[in-house]
Amino acid sequence: MVDEEVVWERIRQIAATLAGRAGELTGELVQLYATDLPQLVNDDERMVSLLSSSVYQNIETALQIFRHGIDPATVEPPAAAVEYARRLAQRGTPVFDLILAYDLGQAAMLDFGFQECTRLVDDAALLGEIMRKLLRVAYEFITRVVRQLVGVYQDERDRWLLNRSAARAAKVLELLGENGGPPDVDAAEAVIGYRLRGTHVGMIVWHAAEAFAEDVLSVLESVAGAVFERVGGQGRPLFVPRDEAGAWVWLPLPPGVVVRREDVDAVLAETDSGVRVTVGEPGTGVGGFRDTHQQAKRAHALALAAGEHCDRVLTFREVGTVALMTSDLNAARLWVASTLGPLAADEENCARLRETLRVFLASGGSYTASAAELTMHKNSVQYRVRKAQELLPHGLGEGRLDVELALNLCRRLGAAVLSPA
Repeated sequence: MVDEEVVWERIRQIAATLAGRAGELTGELVQLYATDLPQLVNDDERMVSLLSSSVYQNIETALQIFRHGIDPATVEPPAAAVEYARRLAQRGTPVFDLILAYDLGQAAMLDFGFQECTRLVDDAALLGEIMRKLLRVAYEFITRVVRQLVGVYQDERDRWLLNRSAARAAKVLELLGENGGPPDVDAAEAVIGYRLRGTHVGMIVWHAAEAFAEDVLSVLESVAGAVFERVGGQGRPLFVPRDEAGAWVWLPLPPGVVVRREDVDAVLAETDSGVRVTVGEPGTGVGGFRDTHQQAKRAHALALAAGEHCDRVLTFREVGTVALMTSDLNAARLWVASTLGPLAADEENCARLRETLRVFLASGGSYTASAAELTMHKNSVQYRVRKAQELLPHGLGEGRLDVELALNLCRRLGAAVLSPA
């Protein structure tokens, strides 16, 4: 007969050991989700951060149950877990993905716990009793949390879908989907209140700050409207909230009209400094509706990768080539290092040399034009260009185009693609 107190003493010991590794275990679980449920971690940085907080708080709550003998039936889901469920509901992520995430997390945490059991306990009978209790309590905890979070998800989803903008979002997602036959354009236009047969420019607008006003969507919608008016759009823009801090936008434009960077800059100069915008190229019809949005999304991914270093406005026309490389930042970082060599170092002097060389190459190799743009003496430009070329592994020569592209990557992404100083 195994002593109950001995069983719980060992369980408390195991829980205490795992508590000291909570941050490490959180990282391992997030990496597990990146492999098995990539749709939960391939979104913007705010959602990934919220997922990490949810995982960490769930781990802490579970370990507190084991350390202090708390009844799982009395435990409420952590705040970050509740908020994450709400955000998934707002984005239309299937609730099954949320449930599966908890199943995977429970299996992984039990595996970590069983590893500690086998390391600390030699007696087979004691080991078996410990594992049975771990399984039972973990099941009760996860079952209660998942039931409550599914309720939170469904309530939020119902509330969100009552909003007309969310109904439009569902139809927009259908239009953007690659599966199925051609959409019923008339029916789609009736739901979203937007003409699909004309010319469009897609934008993504969002608030980049951690803290933002409660009416941030109103701010973002006013920004979209101001840009539309400034460029002389025709019809009515389509504004689709993506969550509480971001939205997708389409502007119906006359043929030949584009949304220039300076147009958006002028609008943002009059609004909250946390607002960011990316802009696609004009497209026509349903195909153009999809294409211009995908271009804005590419530029958006670039902005997120660059973080605070990035400009408030990015247009696909300016950064399209760079944006296409952001899907694999590690590969981009390695390529920049091999192309620029020591010039890719993340330090101030190399930054000055990179910028001077970038402007020099962009000006067609003119020292005079570069000096004018950089407001420097021509001799200073010559000195910096020479120093920059000395750091390049292969010089310019046939690799000039690669060097220009690498320099633009460094300018747009900063530390995300630079080498440690």
